[in-house]
Amino acid sequence: MKHALIVPVYRNEASVPQLFAAVTGIAAATPGEFECVFVVDGSPDRSCERLSELLPGASFRSTLLLLSRNFGSFAAIRAGLKAVDADYYAMMAADLQEPPELVLEFFRSLADEPVDVVIGVRGARADPAAGKLGARGFWALYRRLVQPEMPPGGFDLFGCTRDFRNHLLELTEVRSALVGQVLWLGFRRKHVGYDRLARQHGSSAWTLGKKLNYLQDSIFAFTDLPIRVLLGTGLIGIVVSLLVGVAVLIGRLSGAIAVPGYAATVLVVLFFAAINLFGLGIVGSYAWRAYENSKHRPESIVLSRSIFGAEADS
Repeated sequence: MKHALIVPVYRNEASVPQLFAAVTGIAAATPGEFECVFVVDGSPDRSCERLSELLPGASFRSTLLLLSRNFGSFAAIRAGLKAVDADYYAMMAADLQEPPELVLEFFRSLADEPVDVVIGVRGARADPAAGKLGARGFWALYRRLVQPEMPPGGFDLFGCTRDFRNHLLELTEVRSALVGQVLWLGFRRKHVGYDRLARQHGSSAWTLGKKLNYLQDSIFAFTDLPIRVLLGTGLIGIVVSLLVGVAVLIGRLSGAIAVPGYAATVLVVLFFAAINLFGLGIVGSYAWRAYENSKHRPESIVLSRSIFGAEADS
């Protein structure tokens, strides 16, 4: 059986030595064949150079992919999945905030249990209080608006079989969310809990802006909630307009309203104009994403590929 580990790398130059040591340990503890695919996602630091220096002396087979620019970690993971053919796959973060033992648990579960995909579910987090609160709120909102089956703490890493990987790569929409696709596919699923470790080097690139973009992509890719909210708001607006119209008509006929109120008219016009613009924005968001997918652009571009290890020349 062949096992493949996918590691997206972005701004991880300082942690490359520890990452290399962790992958070496995983390779030694993994039965059967092992290959690691490092995907440098257009990182502006020397992550690619540091890996190029270390990998020729590695005890395991590896592939180093350099993407032409920063496409995002999910696109990098998909590029890694495409680059290697294996029986079992697992993902690992280059910042080492997830324990390396989690990868071994992924491989063990896939080999010994009747499951197709194993999801790493966060338990405790060794993050600052503000980070914990923000993450809790973000994933609570995600579960509420997008996918109720999302684990409470969310997830980034998973392991899967070859069959699951093949079906995952068939989902080619550009503006989407990889973890959402994993849940959408279904299959036999298992959750593995772990405690998130403190970050040793640098700062997270997972900014508030990226979180909001990710939430938007997930909403527009996996739910019609905005359309249903817009429809409900429109129906409520129609009912309110009819009631106001009846009240104004009765007041006019009874003489209670001598002159139509200018302020009320302006407020009503502005209110429904705002609803109209909001609705156009929602519809436009769906139309834009459909247009993006119709271009059939690649989700990432591999600038260079290097293979290291005993079987590199075979």
